[in-house]
Amino acid sequence: MKLLTAFLVGLACLFPATAHAATPTKTPLEVIVLGSGGPRPFGRASSSYIVKVDGLPRILVDAGPGAFLRIGELNLDVSTVDTVLLTHLHIDHSGDLAAFFNARALTSDSSITYRIFGPDGAGLFPKTSRFVDLLVGDGGAWAYQKTFGAPETFVVKDLAIDLDSKQTRILDDKGLTIDEIATHHGDCPSVAYRINYKGVSVVFSGDMDASALPNLVRLAKNADLLIFHCAVLDPPGSPKQLYELHTPPRKIGEAAKQSGVKSLLLSHTAPDVESRETAVRKSIRANYAGPIAFATDKLRVKVGGI
Repeated sequence: MKLLTAFLVGLACLFPATAHAATPTKTPLEVIVLGSGGPRPFGRASSSYIVKVDGLPRILVDAGPGAFLRIGELNLDVSTVDTVLLTHLHIDHSGDLAAFFNARALTSDSSITYRIFGPDGAGLFPKTSRFVDLLVGDGGAWAYQKTFGAPETFVVKDLAIDLDSKQTRILDDKGLTIDEIATHHGDCPSVAYRINYKGVSVVFSGDMDASALPNLVRLAKNADLLIFHCAVLDPPGSPKQLYELHTPPRKIGEAAKQSGVKSLLLSHTAPDVESRETAVRKSIRANYAGPIAFATDKLRVKVGGI
């Protein structure tokens, strides 16, 4: 009975639009899912999230194609977004970044300074600071962006990508802190993030394979919410090469248990994963007893309501 009660309480946290419809609550953090899909076009935006801090949109986590559209559909005021966290630079996580900058600049009546964080470069992938320059810097694809609306300043920090790198605090701003740690996503440099505020926390795994789970477990220790990208089925249910890029459900359950997270939200899903939702839940349940939900575009998740 205690387990059932805990599960129902967890669901209330994961589906706040239903749980708090009558009485608005004050929440330190709220996650708005702009995009819950992946690289293939099947009716969802690609991975992107807005994090509200004390009710104000402050943080953009990834900016996959469709994020720009969802911001408009939700009528979100992004004038207070000052921090951008990029987990990696695949198109389905960064393709709408320039569009976001443009939208913010055209609706602002004062200068803008962005704090942008993302992985260092390797192989075919530039470091994040170079990526931003290639988009909107001098000589970049859309260099006009800086002259088309409010003046913008981009302060970009490239993050370590070796798996033996230490967890690092990259932001400490009036009680809002952000930590990061390197993960692994095939040949694409990648990182995961933890946002902490007023005693509550949310962790974004980004895309990662199972080799990086020890790092994620450390980062997510006792977090209120872990948003884990679930793009494959347990072996051999998905193409073999995809397991070099993504973590299967059973391993996600193991990581959630080891880290002691209070609730789990699965995102970056594909039709084959969604069609096997019961099996995915069962696989995670083999190790993790907390609440599990599947993300959809426009879902709002309140973290730490009082």
